[in-house]
Amino acid sequence: MKKTITIIGSGFSSLAASCYLAKEGYDVTILEKNATVGGRARQFIKDGFTFDIGPTWYWMPDVFEKFFADFGKKPSDYYHLDKLNPAYVVYFDELDAIQIPDNLKDIYDIFEIQEKGSSKHLESFLDNAKHNYDVAIKDLVYRPGISITELITPVTIKKANQFFSTIRTAVRKNIKNNRLQQIMEFPVLFLGAKPSNTPSFYSFMNYADFGLGTWHPKGGMYEVVKAMTLLATELGVKIKTNQNVGKINVDKGVVKSVVSNGEIIHSDVVLSGADYHHTETLLDEKYRGYSEKYWDSKIFAPSSLLFYVAFDKKIKNVSHHTLFFDTEFDVHAKDIYDDPKWPEKPLFYASFPSKTDDTVAPEGKEAGIFLIPIAPGIEDTPEIREKYFKSIMGRFETLTNQKVLDSIIFKESFCVKDFINDYNSYKGNAYGLANILTQTAFLRPKIISKKVKNLFFTGQLTVPGPGVPPSIISGKIVSDLIQKSFDKTSV
Repeated sequence: MKKTITIIGSGFSSLAASCYLAKEGYDVTILEKNATVGGRARQFIKDGFTFDIGPTWYWMPDVFEKFFADFGKKPSDYYHLDKLNPAYVVYFDELDAIQIPDNLKDIYDIFEIQEKGSSKHLESFLDNAKHNYDVAIKDLVYRPGISITELITPVTIKKANQFFSTIRTAVRKNIKNNRLQQIMEFPVLFLGAKPSNTPSFYSFMNYADFGLGTWHPKGGMYEVVKAMTLLATELGVKIKTNQNVGKINVDKGVVKSVVSNGEIIHSDVVLSGADYHHTETLLDEKYRGYSEKYWDSKIFAPSSLLFYVAFDKKIKNVSHHTLFFDTEFDVHAKDIYDDPKWPEKPLFYASFPSKTDDTVAPEGKEAGIFLIPIAPGIEDTPEIREKYFKSIMGRFETLTNQKVLDSIIFKESFCVKDFINDYNSYKGNAYGLANILTQTAFLRPKIISKKVKNLFFTGQLTVPGPGVPPSIISGKIVSDLIQKSFDKTSV
C-alpha cells in the first residue's frame, strides 16, 4: 500500500516536494489555505490588469531548469522566458539613473564610466563570485542542514575567510564609487540582511545578478506556479484549496493526521511548507521543536508594504525593474534591523511588467508594483499605508520627471497584516529568516522535526533560505529526506 503524504501549503517548496514525492510513488495531497495555489506567489487580476502579488524577479534560471529536467521537462514546455535588457535601472537623483545591461561586457563598460579602473576590480570580484556560485548551487545548498560537517569540504576550508568577512568589506575593498557600491550590495537584500552582516561568500548573488541575468516569464511569475501545479497533477498529486489546517495530531511521538476544515485526514507523513512558527502552533506544546523565545531571538528578513497600481497611460523613464536609491540604505536598514520602526525616507522598488509583457495590462496602459522593505511586526494601518504611498509617489514623480498620480485608475495595498492573515506569517515577515552567518545552513530551523517522527518542514524558514530558487531546492532536499526515512520497497 502506498505511503500517504499530506503537505500543508502550496508555495514553491511544497509544489516542488510534491512532484518529487509523487514521482517516487507516494500518495500526495496538498492542502492550501487560500483559494488559489502558489502560497505567497499569487496573482491579483482586475479590469484587464494582472499583478504578481508575491515574487516579481526571475533569477538563477539554472535552478528552474534543473527542477524541470528532473522530470524530463524544461521551462519552455510550460512558459516563455524573456531576458530583460536592461536587467534593471537604479535611480539616484532626478533623471539620474544607471542602467544594468544584460551582459558582462556592457556592465564592465558602465562601471568604467562611473569609476576608472573599477571594471577590472569587478571582473576579479565576479570570477570569485562565479566560483562561489558553483560551490553553493551545485553542492552546498542541496545539503539538508543537519550538521556543521556539511559545510566542511576541501573547497569551503579554502574559502573559510569568506564566511567570516562581509559583502560590504569585499565590495568596498577596491570599488570606491558610492553608486557602484550600492548596486553591488543590492543583491544581498534578496537574502534579507544588511551587507555589513552578510558573509562575503554570498557574493554568488552578484554572479546570479550580473552573470546569469534577470528574466521574465510571459504572463508573470505566477506562470511558474501554474507550470509546477500542472506537473504535480500530471504526476498524481491531489491539490485541495480553501483548506484551513487547525491541528496536527501526534500519538506517542509519531505524526498521525491533520485536521483541516474540521475533517481528520490520516497520513503517514506530514510535510509543512507553511510558516514554520505557525506550523508548530498546530502541535501540542510538548511536541514543538522551538520556543517562542527562540523565534523572538531570530533576525528576520523584512516585511513589505506593497502597492498594486493601474495607470491609464504608459509611464516614462522607467524599466521593467526600477530601484530608487535616492536615500541612504544604511539609515533605512537601521529602521528595519536595529530599531524596528517605519522609516522616514525609505528606499523603494517599482516593477512595470507591462514594459516587456503586453499580456498584463490593456494597450496604452501600465501595471505598476511598488515595494517598500519594512521591519516585520510593526504597526500597520490604512492611514500609514496611504502616507507612505503619497510619499514614494511624490519622489517617483520628481525622480522620473513626470506626473502620474492623476493617471491612477485603481490601487490596492498589501502589508504586515495581510502577510499574517493570508500566510500565517510570523510577525508578517515577507522573506523568512535573514541569511546571516548565525542563521546559515545547519543553524536554521531543521527540516526534520526534532520531536515528532514523520513530520517535516520545507520553505524559506528552513534550509537553504529565502527566495524562489532556494524554496524549490528546499522542496528537493525534504523529498530526499522523506524517501530516506522509508524503505523504498514499502512504497
